[in-house]
Amino acid sequence: MSFPRYPEYKDSGVAWLGEVPGYWEVGSARWLTRRYSGGTPDKTKLEYWEDGTIPWLNSGAVNDRLITEPSTYITDDALANSSAKWIPKGALVMALAGQGKTKGMVAQLGIPSTCNQSMAAIIPSNAIEARFLFWWLDANYQNIRNMAGGDLRDGLNLELLGNIKCPMPSPSEQTQIAAFLDRETEKIDELVAEQRRLMALLKEKRQAVISHAVTRGLNPHAPMKPSGIEWLGDVPAHWEIGPLKRFWSVTDCKHVTAEFIDDGIPLASIREVQSRWVELEGAKCTTEYFYELLIEGGRQPLPGDLIFSRNATVGEVAQVQADHPRFAMGQDVVLLRKLSQGDSSDFLQHVIRSPIIILQLANMMIGSTFKRINVEEIRSFIMPSPPPAEQAEIATFLEDEVGRFDTLTTEAQRAIDLLQERRTALISAAVTGQIDVRGVV
Repeated sequence: MSFPRYPEYKDSGVAWLGEVPGYWEVGSARWLTRRYSGGTPDKTKLEYWEDGTIPWLNSGAVNDRLITEPSTYITDDALANSSAKWIPKGALVMALAGQGKTKGMVAQLGIPSTCNQSMAAIIPSNAIEARFLFWWLDANYQNIRNMAGGDLRDGLNLELLGNIKCPMPSPSEQTQIAAFLDRETEKIDELVAEQRRLMALLKEKRQAVISHAVTRGLNPHAPMKPSGIEWLGDVPAHWEIGPLKRFWSVTDCKHVTAEFIDDGIPLASIREVQSRWVELEGAKCTTEYFYELLIEGGRQPLPGDLIFSRNATVGEVAQVQADHPRFAMGQDVVLLRKLSQGDSSDFLQHVIRSPIIILQLANMMIGSTFKRINVEEIRSFIMPSPPPAEQAEIATFLEDEVGRFDTLTTEAQRAIDLLQERRTALISAAVTGQIDVRGVV
């Protein structure tokens, strides 16, 4: 849908705004809003946080954009003995600090609440409609972050918020623009949600195809036998079942703290094994001396080897390509090498990324807050092992099938990206008057 423009424009004098419709005004948040920060009651006094009835928000609450549930509740005594203050329903809150991308995010309150000291309450005056102000601040999220030091944790404060300039259509027009954006962004958000649901279904189907192929094979008429493992069920009668160490050697990385240099021999650690192939772009590099030290004991990666992550992103695995430049294993990974040259590296890679190994990993790490497994646990992974020719056949089949799922997933993600770009552009155009939406509300 295309929208008309206003009859004439003027320079707003504000870099964020550019030109605005000729009759619009520009105001400062200092005069258009009342702003104050919250507070956090003493967390060493458990009685402040138990059986409370007063809603209280932390900075992460702004991720919801319309806040209808508090982060927690505090007591009357907690409110009386802290700098926390009530914020009325309908007002805005903005994160002044926070982890990741939280700083600068704005949300509207669907409930009256209090908040911590890392959030600002923004109470609009009668001159500016709260929902219009929300959309204006939302559209300028990155500008607000840049004003406050970019990705630095702190830097945003009430004084800086007061300096923000705001476009000022008439009150009725502000209401129309806000209503238009509420409706149109809801449509876009639902389309994005549909694509995300599609991606989830594709992922589920992808896993199911892989799981069936590596546990049942491709011949639906093959005689079956009990695997002896409850969660694995029946497998083709001619397949072997056993621990990974029966078919592949598992060699831990050398526990040596290498010297890092700008131009040297790359090291593959957990970040480099997130894809099908070992990716060394941006990897840390070391000297010739440390390289020789790190590849001792059969640790030099060879074509067809797999590098497996055993820390943090446990279970990620990448294969060493035939034309790979030389590199060494860094920390927190192990080297998997086939004991029989006929076995398929592609097949094992699919097994490791299938529910067969994912389930075993989950059982090994139950109750663990630090995601890490040791080498003996990796060696004990139970896996099926078809004859080499059948491994290759299954791997080829899965490359085609997985490729189709990945193509569909990429297309869905591309649709999401385009929808989100459309959403951002629509908000910006509407709140700055680059499009006239009065006739479509």
